[in-house]
Amino acid sequence: MAVSVSLEGKVALVTGASRGIGECIAKVLAEAGAEVVLVSRKIEGLEAVKATIEEAGGKAHAVACNTGDMAQIDHLMGEVMRLCGRLDILVNNAAANPYFGPMVDAEEWAWDKINDVNLKGPFFMIKHGVRLMKEGGGGAIVNVASVNGIRPALFQGIYSVTKAALISMTQAFAKELAGDKIRVNALLPGLTDTKFASAITADEGVMNHVTQQIPAGRMADPSEMSGAVLYLVSDAASYVTGSSLVVDGGMLA
Repeated sequence: MAVSVSLEGKVALVTGASRGIGECIAKVLAEAGAEVVLVSRKIEGLEAVKATIEEAGGKAHAVACNTGDMAQIDHLMGEVMRLCGRLDILVNNAAANPYFGPMVDAEEWAWDKINDVNLKGPFFMIKHGVRLMKEGGGGAIVNVASVNGIRPALFQGIYSVTKAALISMTQAFAKELAGDKIRVNALLPGLTDTKFASAITADEGVMNHVTQQIPAGRMADPSEMSGAVLYLVSDAASYVTGSSLVVDGGMLA
């Protein structure tokens, strides 16, 4: 059987698509032929990504949505159907980590914010997105977790806990949705050069400590995550579900 990573005729939704890993994922999916719905809390950043995709000959739509708000998710899914008529691929990439420090010193607002974005958002995006995928006969979902979900990082405890739960959520949904021809997998990035990681990358001492633990000797470029997602949502991974694909330069090896 021929193996294909073409996404021609598919509609993909990517959250957190205004920059970093999400932006790179959206661009690669568009290059592979998917019509991409770009999602973030603010529309401004999305418009630039949309323009870049369209300049390269791809097709994209920008929709603002706070994925922790149920009414906004309802509106988003309505927009997907209005603009595209179907949903085949969902990439839950949006994440938050506003607190960097000891867990015992964390305040309730930090716990609530990190859990709302990293767990509540993906859960209800899947819940609502699956309805559209079932109408189209199946689909593929990728949850962007983290190596921190396997090995918690110092001063990123709450974030690490949510990513471990996201991996478990991925496996639970994979079991429940396999009969509907919907595959659910997780991407586990290592340290990646994004604004999100600035609490680490901006501190030379912390960076040196972290990179010493990476056999590749460096952090990843955001673009190095997109190929793994393309594989997971394509027919090349047609028998892959419930898996966690680690892309970390060998850190967990």
